[in-house]
Amino acid sequence: MDETRTLIEGRGLVESPRWHEGRLYFSDWTAGEVLAIDPADGRVEVVARVASLPLCTDWHPDHGLLIVSSAEGLLLRREPDGSLATYADLGRPGWNDIVVDDRGNTYVNRAGFDPMAGEAFAPGSVSLVTPDGSVREVADDIAFPNGMAETPDGSTLIVADSYRHALLAFDIGPDGALSGRRVWADLGEGTPDGICADAENAVWYADVPGRCCVRVAEGGAVLDRVGLDRGGFACALGGQDRRTLFVVAAVWRGMTESAPVEPGSGQVLATRVEVPGAGRP
Repeated sequence: MDETRTLIEGRGLVESPRWHEGRLYFSDWTAGEVLAIDPADGRVEVVARVASLPLCTDWHPDHGLLIVSSAEGLLLRREPDGSLATYADLGRPGWNDIVVDDRGNTYVNRAGFDPMAGEAFAPGSVSLVTPDGSVREVADDIAFPNGMAETPDGSTLIVADSYRHALLAFDIGPDGALSGRRVWADLGEGTPDGICADAENAVWYADVPGRCCVRVAEGGAVLDRVGLDRGGFACALGGQDRRTLFVVAAVWRGMTESAPVEPGSGQVLATRVEVPGAGRP
């Protein structure tokens, strides 16, 4: 594996990296910004501003950017002119990660409590937003749902359950419904946050307390590991050949702190890997 290089630094709580049409998109939750970087020249553009924490995004197959406005309980769509329109009303606040499949089905998850407000634990869930904008819950009893990825063949949704230290898998039905819940990988002490899949059906997960990004096979065998000097919040495989692993990382202070990460500690990192990305995101 190549040396890890820093593309951006000096940001806040960075999350939700997504590779799209030659640029890496990511969110700075602290600033309430969705940004895009051209890795070739390092140019950074603010593509949307949404005052929301969390603030996760993914690309719809028609190339529109969907943005989860957690605070408003809305799924927004960035229009060609840069304006934001409501794509779906999620019904309540508190939403976290998002992944969109090739059919335009959008999966959005939420915790069952607000840890930043000190609320008592309650398990979370995954909801499906269909292309017509309807919303329904399709999975429950996920202790703390975080990153999600669809396998390359489109048959399986993998969900990171941070509190249970596991990756869960669900079969995706013709209508987008989820079934066949199972533990895809027991991670031991690993705490998965954002995830992505590759062409060998392995999954990379970013780990905040573990300060690393780890590649695992189904069943949990560790295949590779990238060490970090701060918490890894999410990862994505991109670049022209999808063999660049992008990691967003920051110094973690804790959910109940007024600033969950150390100000200015947010970075976007990149390293080359052997197996290209596949599936979604």
